[in-house]
Formats: sequence, C-alpha cells, structure tokens
Amino acid sequence: MAVLNPLRSGLLVLFVINAFISDCFSNGPVEEQNPQFWNAKGKEALVTALSLKHNFHLAKNLILFLGDGMGVSTVTATRILKGQLEGKPGEETVLTMDTFPNLALSKVIYYNVFSIYYDCSVSTMNYSVSTMNLFSIYYDCLMLITTCVFFTARGRIDHGHHASEAKKALYEAVEFDRAIARAGELTSERDTMSVVTADHSHVFSFGSSSPRGNPVLGLSTKIGTDKKYFTTALYGNGPGFAIDSNGTRPDININITSATGYTQQSAVPLSSETHGSEDVAIFAKGPMSHLFHGVQEQSYIAHAMAYAACIDPYTECNLEPAPEPNHAAPIQLSAGMLLLALLTFINLI
Repeated sequence: MAVLNPLRSGLLVLFVINAFISDCFSNGPVEEQNPQFWNAKGKEALVTALSLKHNFHLAKNLILFLGDGMGVSTVTATRILKGQLEGKPGEETVLTMDTFPNLALSKVIYYNVFSIYYDCSVSTMNYSVSTMNLFSIYYDCLMLITTCVFFTARGRIDHGHHASEAKKALYEAVEFDRAIARAGELTSERDTMSVVTADHSHVFSFGSSSPRGNPVLGLSTKIGTDKKYFTTALYGNGPGFAIDSNGTRPDININITSATGYTQQSAVPLSSETHGSEDVAIFAKGPMSHLFHGVQEQSYIAHAMAYAACIDPYTECNLEPAPEPNHAAPIQLSAGMLLLALLTFINLI
C-alpha cells in the first residue's frame, strides 16, 4: 500500500477543511469566511464581559416577561426568524433578550406535583392584571405581583405550539421580543430589574443540518428515507401526525408549508402537542440581576426579584437606591403610566 507524503496529506486535510468551511458559510456574509472576523467578534465579546459591573442598588421597578411555552429551541428559532424577516440569513441576529447580561436555567416543575404547578400558573395568569395594585407573592409558583411589578405574558406562543403551528408560535415570539425592547425604552436599567423567562417548553425542534440562511419555517435541504420532503421545524407529538392511504407521509412543498395555519408534521398522533420537560432560560438585567446564575428551581425567580426590591420577606436587604445621574434626569414614567404604555404596545402588536 502506498504511503502518502506527510506534506501532501496535510494539504489534503486543509483542502477538505476549507471546502467544509466554504460550504458552511456559503449563505452567510463574505466577511464571515475570514477567520479574523470571528477572532474579532470573540475579542469584542470578551471586552464587553470584562467591563460588566454588578448593580447592587435597590430595584425601584420589577418587570417579569413570561413567554408561555418559550423553550430554548423556540428562542433560537425566533432569533433566526427575526433576522430572516429583516432580509438577513438570520443566525447572526440578536434578540433583545439576548442582550441581557445575566443568564440562568430554570427547572420545569413536572414532578408529581404537576397539577399543583398548573393551577398556580393559571391563577397567576388570571390575577396578573386585575389585581395589579394588590401586594401578593406566590413563592410556590412563578409570579410576583406588587405595586412596582409589571407582568406581561405572551400566551399565544403556547397556543401556536399546542396546535403544532410553528409559524404562529414563532411570529408571536418575535412580537414578544419587541415588547421587551419597548419596555427597555420606557425604563432605566439603573433602577429597573427586568426578567425574561418561560414557564415550560414544548416538544418543538428545528434544524436538520440545513445550511445557514435556510428558512427556519421552510423545507429541509435533506430528504427522508421515504423520499419525502420535511420541514426544518417539527414536533415530537401533536395533531400534525399524518399517514396517507399508502402508509407513508404526505407530500409537501414550500407553498403548503409556508401557508398560515400549516400544521407541522409530528412523530406521534395527539389532538394537542405537549409541553417539554427540559430546563428553560432566564434572562435578567438591572439591579441585582447577577443573582440569576446557574441552574435554579422556578420558585427562585420570585425570591430573587423580591430581594432586589427589598419587599417581604426581604425587607431587611439593606440595598441603597441608585443615585440620580448627574445630567438632567430623563422623563420617568410612573408605575401606572408605564403599565398603560406596555399594555397598549402589546395590544397593538
């Protein structure tokens, strides 16, 4: 057997690697094909991380954004969809929640107490607006409502996933991120703690090794072993299960899958797609937001937010209010005005 020259072997490996990289970035901006681009991005991110400083001041306002059913796969798909709606490949896009400096994982309470957890979530959703001026903390659930807390939920993300309509779920998630951005414009990170999280995920997945820029709601560039096309977005179970008279999956094309109301294919037939059981993300910014770290139980969210605002049972937290800026103070919205502005914005989108 002939032995390859080491130099020729090395050149062959470099050629294969270069071909692989070129294929991966063929749909991305030209500058990204240069390794210096990614080195610069890494250095920029490191400089940003080194400049972060903890805010140990009292939180004057608390805002909790709950993306109902917004698991990590939904967040990622939403990021790509947002970019593609702006005419970009999508993967390079940054969601507003992505810019929050502190991140943690929250366990999803699906132990033997699921029914209790579910009742808590429903009751919280019901009282979040009607009793906004009442002081009530549910430590055994997820939410926290006081006169200085705003709670906004995007329940239609959950509705879309249960129907296995990925388009509906992801478009709702894009609008949810817009609401988060709007809240940031109306408040100051100096005295407002903002937290974005989800109560659970879904058995929603997407990917299929399609190249960069492939529509997140489109067809995969691969074909199944049954010689049928499939979408990059799929569900583990749900109403999208379909087998035709020949015992095979129905034929699909981009016209079918891009239609509003299209039901993604599912592996197991159910009338309604189910929740997932993996951890969900917690994004946080503002006073004491560094408390969000590691892997936590969901109940920790309410405790951390209560401590940041020095409210019961953490009234002795001894946090000092943030000093007023030296320059002319910007317009500060009252709690009622901010709530009205947020609700109006959410209703508009």
